[in-house]
Amino acid sequence: MLQQTQVKTTVPYYRRFLARFPDIYALAAADLQDVLKLWEGLGYYGRARNMHRAAKEIVATHDGAIPDDMDKIKNLPGVGDYIAAAVLSIAYNQPHPVVDGNVKRVFARLFRIDAPVNVQRSYSVFKKKSEELMPPDSPADYNQALMELGALVCRPATPLCAQCPLRADCLAFEGGSTAEFPKKIKRKPLPEHTLVIAVVVKNNRVLLTRRQEQGLLGGLWEFPNGRLGPGESPEAACPRVVKTKLNLTTRIEARVAGIRHAYTHFKIKADVFVCRHVGGRVRLNGPADYRWIALDEIDAYPLPKANHKFLPALRRVLNPKVA
Repeated sequence: MLQQTQVKTTVPYYRRFLARFPDIYALAAADLQDVLKLWEGLGYYGRARNMHRAAKEIVATHDGAIPDDMDKIKNLPGVGDYIAAAVLSIAYNQPHPVVDGNVKRVFARLFRIDAPVNVQRSYSVFKKKSEELMPPDSPADYNQALMELGALVCRPATPLCAQCPLRADCLAFEGGSTAEFPKKIKRKPLPEHTLVIAVVVKNNRVLLTRRQEQGLLGGLWEFPNGRLGPGESPEAACPRVVKTKLNLTTRIEARVAGIRHAYTHFKIKADVFVCRHVGGRVRLNGPADYRWIALDEIDAYPLPKANHKFLPALRRVLNPKVA
């Protein structure tokens, strides 16, 4: 959960997750949809899918015990250098350096390291530095202390240098260049895609589709959506998208909202419409599954954050008396 996510955001999810899945056996036996629902809002859903797959593999091939060997643990789904080093050092006190954004920031300032922290080729620079300093008898304390120092003291924009126990040895602090580190390569602006989202209504029920398990937002449920074609208006794109992906003929009844949302590599802006089902039976072209549900049942389904952004407006449009 802590990959790409701050501790303060993670804590309530962590507590709910452990209450529902108190051990590896409970997680391995769970339905993926239940796992994704508890993960809903944390983003990077591949982490949840991989953790679920890893739990199944640990139960099936490791008797429910997380491996204490680097090669074996890295063979688990979703486990790379960061997770492997964190688990092996913190749980098993093995001397493997954990190199996350906090650690790289501390080292970049402490030693005035020019290697940019946001490119993969710099990873080995920071890993080597951490290996040089790691005390062989207390790698768990060392790794956790470094991560905490970066998270709480050596912060990105406003480092608390006066409170830092390493300030006397910090080259950036000594040279008054703390704000210049860590170095980063400037990224290109994220591309923005224009979409339509269709809330298809039939017999007082709305249509949800489930994404394929692999790829972005894999396994989540959502309202049918698609990109606009060149020169196409949202009003023209909406019935076309529904017809193409679901084989349904629809008629737009109302515009619900306009939303914007950012993912890791791109942004979206979308117009959301309520569409009345006119004809046809669902035949899937892209989605993995579908459900016709009452709107008040929607909280049982794991949805992308972008869909949550317009749910209040949708409830006002479809249930004006209740809203």
